Amino acid sequence: MIIVNEVSKGFGSRTLFDNVSVKFSPGFRYGLTGPNGAGKSTFMKILTGEVEPTNKGTISRPKKVGVLKQNQFAYDNERIVDTVVMGNETLWNAFKERDALCEEANLTETQMLRLGDLESIIADEDGYTAEFEAGEILRGIGIPDEEHENLMSTLPTDFKFRVLLAQALFAGPQALLLDEPTNHLDLDSIHWLEDFLDGYEGILIVISHDRHFLNTVCTHIADIDYDTIILYPGNYDDMVEHKMQARSTVESENKDKAKKILQLQEFVARFAAGQRSSQVQSRKKEMARLAPQELKRSNIQRPYIRFEQEKPLGREILRVEGLTKEFDGKTLFKDFRFDVYRGDRIAIIGGNGVGKTTLIRCLIGELEPDAGSVKWGDASAWSYYPQDYHDEIPHGTTAYDWLLQYMTDEGHQFVRGVLGRMLFSGEESQKATEALSGGESARLLMARMMMRKNPILILDEPTNHLDLEAVNALGEGLSSFPGTVFVVSHDRDLISDVATRVISFTPKGLIDYNGTYPEYLESHRFKEFSKSGKR
Repeated sequence: MIIVNEVSKGFGSRTLFDNVSVKFSPGFRYGLTGPNGAGKSTFMKILTGEVEPTNKGTISRPKKVGVLKQNQFAYDNERIVDTVVMGNETLWNAFKERDALCEEANLTETQMLRLGDLESIIADEDGYTAEFEAGEILRGIGIPDEEHENLMSTLPTDFKFRVLLAQALFAGPQALLLDEPTNHLDLDSIHWLEDFLDGYEGILIVISHDRHFLNTVCTHIADIDYDTIILYPGNYDDMVEHKMQARSTVESENKDKAKKILQLQEFVARFAAGQRSSQVQSRKKEMARLAPQELKRSNIQRPYIRFEQEKPLGREILRVEGLTKEFDGKTLFKDFRFDVYRGDRIAIIGGNGVGKTTLIRCLIGELEPDAGSVKWGDASAWSYYPQDYHDEIPHGTTAYDWLLQYMTDEGHQFVRGVLGRMLFSGEESQKATEALSGGESARLLMARMMMRKNPILILDEPTNHLDLEAVNALGEGLSSFPGTVFVVSHDRDLISDVATRVISFTPKGLIDYNGTYPEYLESHRFKEFSKSGKR
């Protein structure tokens, strides 16, 4: 069990959470939720001991805790399989000490006894099957056997992250603390992780912006709001419904109380100086009893994302014929042909590194294909949200001034209105661009897309830095957009809500499926994992 007792944390004058006491029990899987900046990662670091609380609160945790580390480059000089085994610190230290002793030419009697003790520790920690178990986990998250002996430095960044996830899962920890575990996983690997966690019997606490993942995995939600952490039974959708109902009930009760208090005030005002002093006092006591329950301001904020098009295009948007592209000797796609029509909303899906971004960049002319042609319809214009957006927003300006340069003839108030809808109200609009968080940068780029009013939207992994409320708002905005959409994403709820067509990278080549994502899964028999672990 993890027991948090009277823990507070704040930065300067801002309080993240105050005097929190909460218990996390074995056998339950908790989603830690709240908007960007609410303190989710800070609370997770308090649980691991990396960050101290502001007050003298206490944390009680099990002996074995698996933690998803965030520094992908810390193990570059280690073998991949060794990096996983390091998830069991006791076992790894025993291995290192044993190997050091075995290099000694002549062992003393004390060293011989110590060597025996180390062998017992290794046996108790299942050290003789450690590499086999590590290999199973690595295969599950998409790293093949032939790479397990390689150094971590040979892996791209997203696969380093997968190894750190394997490290956290290794050796049967009594508690698992995972901060955004799906960020660098493709759909197949997310399915595997969901299945693994569904059978995990310890304490799971996970932060994720993937609503589908939280709904599939979680038995409870620990929500950071109202300066505290509130536990809700059920998954994320259950929590949202319960939270809305609870607030709605209090607001309704407060309205009824206010109406009754108004009636009592009228009585007190009429008879305060008369002969009914006892009745007046009784009414005053009743007014005190009916005082409305104070509703703290919720920190949940949802941006208002609505994309418009200045001028609709004709029926034919894009014609692609014989498109072929190779990279480092690997064929990403070959002789691909497809037509796009006005109103198509296309999800581009597939594993990491298969060529989704390359396909997008070929379509918009950033990359030359090896063969084939890309022909856009007359007057085609698009807004593009790149996966790596860091060069899009330069430092040395403010959010307002950066967006202002894309204004045409709407006026400054229009720009402020767009910023406000994207949660840059008041002083936030003057925030320096170099100080923007990932989520703020993402919302600012989408504000630019909203202002441009282009009839084609192209988004490459737009949910990576958005919180759950923003992802939901993006889904609504794309679903209601009358133009044409291309979106690369591993967020299943987003592509299920938005896509009317799916382009899928598969081992047999590209599939162009005219239908929704759930229909695509059904027709190709790629079904989601059920609670029984089957699909």
